[in-house]
Amino acid sequence: MARILRGEIRWADLNPVRGREQAGLRPVLVLSHDVFNERSGIVIAVALTSQEPRAGFPLTLESRAAGLPKRSWIKISQIRTLAAERVGKRVGRAPEEELAKVIEGLNEIIGG
Repeated sequence: MARILRGEIRWADLNPVRGREQAGLRPVLVLSHDVFNERSGIVIAVALTSQEPRAGFPLTLESRAAGLPKRSWIKISQIRTLAAERVGKRVGRAPEEELAKVIEGLNEIIGG
C-alpha cells in the first residue's frame, strides 16, 4: 500500500459505526503524521460529508481541496482512529491553511 500522508484526503470505510458516527465509504482527511501512520499501522482522520452542515466552525469547515467529487465539509468533531486497511485510494490533498484550521478547530473542541 502507498504511504498514507498527513493532509491527504482518502476514501475510507467507516463501517461498522454506532450512534451518530459518520458511516459508510467516504472521504477522510488524514491528521496524523506520516511516520506515525507508517509505523503504527493506524491513521487518525476526520470524516468529510457532502451534506451542508447546520453548525459552523469549529465543528465543520468547508473543504477547498482539489479532487473532491462534490462540495464537501470537514466534520472536525468526527475524529476517528482507523486501521490502515480501512484507508483506500487518495482523493486529493487539503491546502496547508485548511489543515491548520482543522487542528485549530480540534483544539477548540477539546480545550487545547
